[in-house]
Amino acid sequence: MRRHRNVKIVATLGPSSNDYETIRALAEAGADVFRLNMSHGEHADIAARHEIIRKVEAELGSPIAILADLQGPKLRVGTFARGGEELIEGAPFRLDLDKAEGDATRVRLPHKEIFDALEPGATLLVNDGKIRLKVRDCGSDFADCVVEVGGTISNRKGVNVPDVVLPLAALSQKDRRDLDFVCDLGVDWLALSFVQRPADVDEARELAAGRAAILSKIEKPAAVRAFDDILTVSDGIMVARGDLGVELPVQAVPPIQKQLVRKCRAAAKPVIVATQMLESMIESPVPTRAEVSDVATAIYEGADAIMLSAESAAGSYPIIAVQTMDNVAAEVESDPTYREIIEASRNPPRMSVADSIVSAAREIAETTHVKAICCFSESGTTALLTARERPRVPIIALTTKRNTARRLCLTWGTNCVMTHDHIDRFKTAVVEAVRAAQAQLAAGADDRIVVVAGVPFNTPGSTNILRVAPCEERLIFRQDPG
Repeated sequence: MRRHRNVKIVATLGPSSNDYETIRALAEAGADVFRLNMSHGEHADIAARHEIIRKVEAELGSPIAILADLQGPKLRVGTFARGGEELIEGAPFRLDLDKAEGDATRVRLPHKEIFDALEPGATLLVNDGKIRLKVRDCGSDFADCVVEVGGTISNRKGVNVPDVVLPLAALSQKDRRDLDFVCDLGVDWLALSFVQRPADVDEARELAAGRAAILSKIEKPAAVRAFDDILTVSDGIMVARGDLGVELPVQAVPPIQKQLVRKCRAAAKPVIVATQMLESMIESPVPTRAEVSDVATAIYEGADAIMLSAESAAGSYPIIAVQTMDNVAAEVESDPTYREIIEASRNPPRMSVADSIVSAAREIAETTHVKAICCFSESGTTALLTARERPRVPIIALTTKRNTARRLCLTWGTNCVMTHDHIDRFKTAVVEAVRAAQAQLAAGADDRIVVVAGVPFNTPGSTNILRVAPCEERLIFRQDPG
């Protein structure tokens, strides 16, 4: 089931898309990765969706990735005696640890770690930034604030602290339970919410113990400042523009998005652009022009994947939303300007043998009539390096490891094919690559492909050989010296 586009589509599952018929329809419409939001649903619900995805995967005969998105530490105010209050600009308002219900002058904030980190002059944002408080005085159990932007504050609204790196672990006790559950279940990717520092990623990786790849969500200013170090220890990145747009000026988000996408590409690590991409499609079968432009911008930037959240999880038109993304991607990628932008942003080759091999494969594909680049990849690294080149022809990643094939579903332009364990000679690899290219309808009997592999086989990181091969098996056996 080869996609005729390069960017991947992530679809979040939820009440609108938790049955077999809808999940299969989403996969057929273009979803390459399914996101399980651990903020909603019991473990039994998550397990049921996971089972359906794997059933659809087996029926379609093509790998599907599953991304479990951990909730992260949620900072919320307590409750109010009247359910909510109207805060007036310029009025004082106090946050404290008192368990009494709130009123127009104060409310509980049950997070002592916030008070320990606050300093006078810090900003607190409530209810997705609709209310802005400035700290005038603070201590170990209180923060006296002035209301800079007023509005209605009600029970358990979220709180953002953009100016401070909070002494909070990225994984709550709930996250730890969820992480162990979904890793045992067999998800392919773990998304970490509210990452602030590389140590947050290291903690999750230790707990995952190799059972899933780690994807860091960039949604706090601290994560933007520490991005290079976070990228180094992460397997992938999500530009989560929701909280990022709350904690930073909205005009800062587009350039940050572009910078992060380029850095991820340079590091050969997949990056998802997420949040509010087709928001109006929660209730409408047609997106706004601005939303289409937003999706197109992420594709032009070279993002590996674009994501649907509530549009596919709780919206009225989940399948149409995926189809819309698929149509936009096909249109953008057929635009000559797309290739110009992608190739202008290509990074110079690195210094390793593998870097040189995949760069040469891309150049050969661009200057000859080669139809596909077939790369053998046990760990996925060779496929990631090939995708970094953003070649004009399809990338077919062949691997003996099902986990690798599934994880690569998040990578730009990569079509994953399972191979047999018996490949131990380059001649056999070429034949297997030809068969895969023909089965994927990427090449015909009269065409040629580029084959990239490492000898000895089944050794991660050994990429060291490239061959242009004809797609006619008799000719392969006659010409290949073995």
